[in-house]
Amino acid sequence: MTTSAHRLASGRGWQVSDVICTAGAADRPFEEEHRDFCVAAVTSGTFRYRARQGTAMLAPGALLLGNPGTCYECGHEHGAGDRCLSFHFGPAYMERIVADVPGAKQLDFGTPRLPPLPALVPLLAEAEAAREMADTGAFEEFALRIAGAAVTAACSATEGQSAPSRRDQKRVAEAVRRIEVDADRPISLAELADETATSPYHFLRTFRQVAGMTPYQFLLRARLHRAAVRLRTSDQAISAIAFAAGFNDLSTFNRRFRRLMDEAPGTYRARRRRS
Repeated sequence: MTTSAHRLASGRGWQVSDVICTAGAADRPFEEEHRDFCVAAVTSGTFRYRARQGTAMLAPGALLLGNPGTCYECGHEHGAGDRCLSFHFGPAYMERIVADVPGAKQLDFGTPRLPPLPALVPLLAEAEAAREMADTGAFEEFALRIAGAAVTAACSATEGQSAPSRRDQKRVAEAVRRIEVDADRPISLAELADETATSPYHFLRTFRQVAGMTPYQFLLRARLHRAAVRLRTSDQAISAIAFAAGFNDLSTFNRRFRRLMDEAPGTYRARRRRS
């Protein structure tokens, strides 16, 4: 077996796997079938991809695009091995994405891949970092963002830049309050979208436009802010504060706190108390 897939996260209508292939030039190309829509971000290695839409060479930064029910073949005559973050979406999930992307008219991808695009660099870097840090909570948003980016780029459409409606602003405000109240427990993007009676993709796009960050980023900020206050005002152990704020392990909390505050939690507590 030259390919292994480890599921990183999944939700209603989507899943993402870390796919590692060790095939080389001596291995015969293998044929498989896409069961769902597939958008696979190549993170290392190169390979040839042949599908109904055509044939393309994929390299790091490119997106492989697949349609459900179609056969495809991968070959490694130009080098051994590759690794991908492979996102899979059910037809109903993708139908809602297409409906929310201005200019998108068809559900199936008409091209086998998207080349490395400057606009996708930050998104793919975030997704790869989340894989390395086992940050599974972030992948719900990455799934929506990557699906939306793939549909947008594939149909050469751009999102409208009109200001969000008052109704959308109200929805985001309600979601912000909900996150602030329940920041210490898991809150899914689909749950927030359902409560505002919008599609997840529309909600994510509107939230970013109104709040200046994604719901998951806002949730992390709320948790870190809550933890910073407790570090300053209580004698609880740092681990207890991290868990109470909603983090599942101390190393993730320490890393995220240092990134936001420019110092470790222990240093922050000691310096704030001295001042």
